[in-house]
Amino acid sequence: MRLPGRRAGASGSPADLVAVGLANPGGEYAGTRHNVGEEVVALLVERAGARLKRAVGRALSAEVHLGGKLLVVAVPGVFMNLSGETVAPLVRRYCPDDLARLVVVHDELDLPLGRIRVKVGGGLAGHNGLKSINAHLHSDAFVRVRIGVGKPPGRQSGADYVLRRPGKSDRVELDIAVVEAADAVEAILTDGPERAMNRFN
Repeated sequence: MRLPGRRAGASGSPADLVAVGLANPGGEYAGTRHNVGEEVVALLVERAGARLKRAVGRALSAEVHLGGKLLVVAVPGVFMNLSGETVAPLVRRYCPDDLARLVVVHDELDLPLGRIRVKVGGGLAGHNGLKSINAHLHSDAFVRVRIGVGKPPGRQSGADYVLRRPGKSDRVELDIAVVEAADAVEAILTDGPERAMNRFN
């Protein structure tokens, strides 16, 4: 699918896949449940021996070559509910004609802690980052790698829950999930989303 409003000459070198890890900026949010997407990107960059640099749309991004394919990884440089402001310029530059080459990695309250799911299109599950991306792209046809963070205990709100750092045992589960999510992004790049779904779902 072509991104609406694309200008002639607006794209740079096409990427085989663009993977965006959603997060809130700032040290106070590091390690929170809401920032697991950023942790996946950091791991992918570490594996490749690359480094994130300031890019279009205020994002931090890196270009990684894996198996002869170009993977662009990025973290929005804005708060979660503004994610679309940074994702849309990345899409216009790297994959303006095919939103199936965009992968968004994010936390998911509706999945059990540590569970990984690959999904193409569909609902936004009340996630403000996904809502913003959908609003800017005018489509939900992108791929998601969903990382389960579980439901908040008792009467704690979902917003408060995801903005807190998990306890030690939950952190262990999430660390494992981050590794699996990075593996899922690489599998989507090399084998496509369908095969990745069969492997990780």
